[in-house]
Amino acid sequence: MKKSLLKAAVLLGIVSLAGCSRSDKSLKITGSDTILPLTQKEAAIYMKQFPERSLSVTGGGSGVGIAALIEGSIDIAQASRKIKFDEINKIEAQGKTVEEVIVAYDALAVVVNNDNKVTNLTREQLEGIFTGKIQNWKEVGGNDMKIIPYSRETSSGTYEFFKESVLEGKNYLSGILSMPATGAVIQSVSQTEGAIGYVGMAYLNESVKPIHISYDSGQTFVEPTLENARNKAYPIVRPLFYYYLSGAGDDVAHFIDFVRSDAGQQVVKEVGYIPLH
Repeated sequence: MKKSLLKAAVLLGIVSLAGCSRSDKSLKITGSDTILPLTQKEAAIYMKQFPERSLSVTGGGSGVGIAALIEGSIDIAQASRKIKFDEINKIEAQGKTVEEVIVAYDALAVVVNNDNKVTNLTREQLEGIFTGKIQNWKEVGGNDMKIIPYSRETSSGTYEFFKESVLEGKNYLSGILSMPATGAVIQSVSQTEGAIGYVGMAYLNESVKPIHISYDSGQTFVEPTLENARNKAYPIVRPLFYYYLSGAGDDVAHFIDFVRSDAGQQVVKEVGYIPLH
């Protein structure tokens, strides 16, 4: 991922894009901060190819995007988790149905401060850290130092996915430090020696250290790389979704078809996500 793209996503958390000279409204896309850099890049290329079309793209979290879709203020909700039953029920109560499309895949990376000597952690150790059972780095082979875990906020699909996949549904420790965006997690971990957090792999940069993860009780530890994610050696991989309402119109289908096309999936690779094929 280009540094300028990451900087925009990290510092702003919101990216707005406008096309040229279009008489009708812009297509509005809101939701997951994880998908935000991808949708921003897709939209920029899409509007160059189709200058008569206009898109507005913002972040805020998967829950924020789906809530906006329910209230009818956007056209597409981007989400890094599946839509929930209660969210579907709210849509169906309005006499509408929701459509789900996978546009890419993403690996979730666990990161620590660069000065932390710990490189490998098992799923069980991560569960202990983020549920509060393990509170000092010396318990997992590190220095005698308090562990400071950072989480995404509850409206984030990344928060939900990490809880499901890594914590196996267990609750985060009470009072965990919740960050409003992925960039805030990166910044906090980079500035705090005992910190640990989790981010979409496309956000990784040299300011933090990615942890090698084991899902087989410590027999093998795998680094979060695109190649390891693509060949399924790395265990924490998830689909990324677009949600829209049935009957949304040709503009929605046209953009989604572009994202899923060969050209759109090339953008997925360039930005640092895992393509559909």
